[in-house]
Amino acid sequence: MVDPDYLTNGHNEKAMELVDNYINKLEIKGMHKKVFQPEGMTPMVVYIVEKSEGASDTQIMFYGHIDKQPWMMPWGEGLHPTDPVIRGDYLYGRGGGDDGYSPFSTMLAIKNAQMQGVKHPRIALVLETEEESGSPNLIALLKIAKDYIGSPDFLLCLDSGAFDYNQLWLTSSLRGVTLCDVTVKAA
Repeated sequence: MVDPDYLTNGHNEKAMELVDNYINKLEIKGMHKKVFQPEGMTPMVVYIVEKSEGASDTQIMFYGHIDKQPWMMPWGEGLHPTDPVIRGDYLYGRGGGDDGYSPFSTMLAIKNAQMQGVKHPRIALVLETEEESGSPNLIALLKIAKDYIGSPDFLLCLDSGAFDYNQLWLTSSLRGVTLCDVTVKAA
């Protein structure tokens, strides 16, 4: 279910550029990035934010993806995988939702911490570009990027499912879902 021209049509590169332009405008201290793309594979982008002075040696990895729903043609009458359409109050488009927040929310949180003078550990933001096709190269890419990413103590996967829009849903494992009812009371 992959766009047959994914290696040559520039969609991944356009998404990577959009993300990179936004992140660079934040001017996050201690940040650098590297793109990993062996021959014939989709790219994986890794942003590293070095720990702030005096922070612990804990390392955190955030995982996300910047590709969107499987290509699948046709998607619906008048709808195309890469052209968003607004009909009434609704946006129809692959990527109007689907966890596209991961690079933005991660880096905004880091920037906010830095602006407030909050110490933060070393953070790796790993963004793949083939999650919607089952991540066939993710393990190989992670192995190639291992030295750059480091050895995370914690992994936060910013990609989950929501079975309705009336409550918060939490995925408790990277490739599986646990459903449970939780009641939270606050003053």
